[in-house]
Order: sequence, then structure tokens, then C-alpha cells
Amino acid sequence: MRAHIDVSEIEATTKIRAKYLRALENEEWSLLPGPTFVKSFLRTYAQALGLDGKSLVEEYRLHHEGPSDAMLEPIVSTPQRNRGRTPSSGPSRGYLAAVGAIILVIVALIVLLLSGGGSSKKASSTSASTPVHTTTATHHARKGNTSTGGTSAASSLTLSLHPTGTVYVCLIGDGGRRLIPGSNLQAGENTPTYRARHFVVRLGNSEVMMYIDGHARTVAPSSQAIGYSITKARGRQPLPSSQLPTCK
Repeated sequence: MRAHIDVSEIEATTKIRAKYLRALENEEWSLLPGPTFVKSFLRTYAQALGLDGKSLVEEYRLHHEGPSDAMLEPIVSTPQRNRGRTPSSGPSRGYLAAVGAIILVIVALIVLLLSGGGSSKKASSTSASTPVHTTTATHHARKGNTSTGGTSAASSLTLSLHPTGTVYVCLIGDGGRRLIPGSNLQAGENTPTYRARHFVVRLGNSEVMMYIDGHARTVAPSSQAIGYSITKARGRQPLPSSQLPTCK
């Protein structure tokens, strides 16, 4: 009042409701939420008015705040709390339950160790017999590849062409697959190395060097198209003109 400050101004500054500010002024503590809020409101209100909030809170605690619940708790000695109880004559139920649980865990671990050892022996015996089955399976796989016309390392051969000039090439591999589908290769345009059990090749002229399994083979000069059948067993065999492959 001496500073001519209205309650509404303090309410806007402190964000404390006007009814709580009036209760603080009139020391109507029952109208406030509780001691914790009272002390908080006192500090905030004092700061807004330029007063010592700490001394106001201490004065409130001294005159208006009752003793804590801990101070009001009656002091009871241990013998009085335990009075009337019959001393236990044996282990408690909780202790027995804990011991039983530990025993069950130990038994479970022993069972797991024993079953694990049996599984290891079984796995070892299975592993020892595995190479025999693997060898048999490999033998059947190789046999199947040979009988169905698959390319195996034993019967296949490699072929690559190194043109020395412009040359027409039609190269057929296993199963009629067109490896070079009728193209004119230029000098220095070397082909990749192909692998098959049987090659059939048609050359437009002799301006090419053939590498069969890494061995260089020349092509005899000819005024007509030249053809070869190439296998591992029979090597390079010339083809008659009627059997020359076409890539059309």
C-alpha cells in the first residue's frame, strides 16, 4: 500500500491469484493450498515487492509451520516391536524356497551338460561319416553332368580367336549356343576365351589365329569359307562345305 501498487499488478507480475495474495496479506493460511505453496508464494511476493523473501519464509516456518511427521513419530525400541513374537525354531519359508530354487538350477545345468556331451559325440560321428557321402554325391553329380551334356573340366576345352585382318566368324558352342553370331572381326579384335566340350566354327577367310587350350593354330589359306569341328578327343577337324554352321 505504501508503494501504491495494486493487487492486480502484483497478480500479473507474480502469476499468483489475487485471492492468494490477499490471504498472504491477512495471514489466512487455511485459504492457501499448503505449506509448500505458502513458502513459494512468500518468496515470489517478496521479490516483487523488493523485500527479503528468506526472512519471511523463516518467520512463517517459526510461527505457523507445525513439526514434521518424522518428529511426531513415536520412538519404539526394537524389543517392544518384537514383543509377543515367538522365536523361530528353524529356517524360514523364504530361505527354504531359495535353497530349493538353487538345487533345481544345479540339476538343470547337469542335465544340459550331459545332453550336450551326447550331442557332441553324435555330431562327431556324423562328421566322420560325412566325407563318404560327400564323395558319393560328388561322383553322382559328375556322372549326371557328363550324361546330360554338361560341361566338365575333363572333357571341355578352351578356344579364342585372334584376327590378323577382317574376317567373318560364326562360332557355335554346346547345345547350339551362338558364341559369336556371325560377325566381322577386325585385326586386333581378339575374342574372349570360350569353354565348351564341342565347338563348331565358320570362318570367312584364313586371316585369323586360333588358340585351342592355349596352343596357337593357323588356318590354311582358302578362297572359300572354312569350317572346323573342335573337340578334346579328336582335336580340330575340317568340315565339308555342306556342314558349315550358319548363324542366321
